[in-house]
Amino acid sequence: MRWIRYEAEGQPVYGIVEGDMVTAVRGDPFAGYEKTTTLRPLSSVKLLVPVEPRTFYCAGLNYAEHVIEAAKKRGEEPKLPEAADIGYRANNALIANGEPIVIPSDATERVQYEGELVAVIGKKAKHLSENDALSCVLGWTIGNDMSERTWQTGDRTMWRAKNTDTFKPMGPWIETDFDLDAAQTIIRVNGGERFRFKTNSMIFGPATFISRMSQYLTLYPGDVVWMGTEGAPENLKHGDTVEIEITGIGTLRNPVVREGR
Repeated sequence: MRWIRYEAEGQPVYGIVEGDMVTAVRGDPFAGYEKTTTLRPLSSVKLLVPVEPRTFYCAGLNYAEHVIEAAKKRGEEPKLPEAADIGYRANNALIANGEPIVIPSDATERVQYEGELVAVIGKKAKHLSENDALSCVLGWTIGNDMSERTWQTGDRTMWRAKNTDTFKPMGPWIETDFDLDAAQTIIRVNGGERFRFKTNSMIFGPATFISRMSQYLTLYPGDVVWMGTEGAPENLKHGDTVEIEITGIGTLRNPVVREGR
């Protein structure tokens, strides 16, 4: 099932994508819903961020090549993480599919994409084993963890580097029927492929993260867990369009603009 959140008569509502049409529902996929008879062409609706998370979690350094490349740039020996460690991001940075990523006028040229798989939590969970961890997941979406690398190096908490307004595109929808083992993540800029990797080539998979997190944190419906990226991301500039495709889910596409241009 493919869930979208969209704007109808000025209000955010959920719907189910069936082919090229959207069936409106009463309620939502977290608390319960019923289908209505209202149908709209998918092409006619304004997509919103598929969920506004209560808590926005983000795994860092969860793909080996990304760790290695980052260490090389710092002139250090790479050190892979020994445990699934989670961080946090801010809701103010979230934007939907199609909305512009706005680079602040004082940012350097080192503003880069990170294509990420996102787990969307569907029900309250605590103390889950790895075997049971995915039972709390409603579905999956796509994130682009935009990062200003100069700020990332200089700011102690990465508050600007990762959480500037518009730096967290997420969408276009939530896909509940997803084969992680078969998926590939493909990153394109202006239509040209820049990087491709096996989505499940993580150091620690979603079940490991969610299980470990749940030993200490209560997960709630609507929480999201971004799972990290692979490789060495490249700079984006004013006028670019960046696409993150995860096969089996879809494509998250956003234009890039710089303030004052």
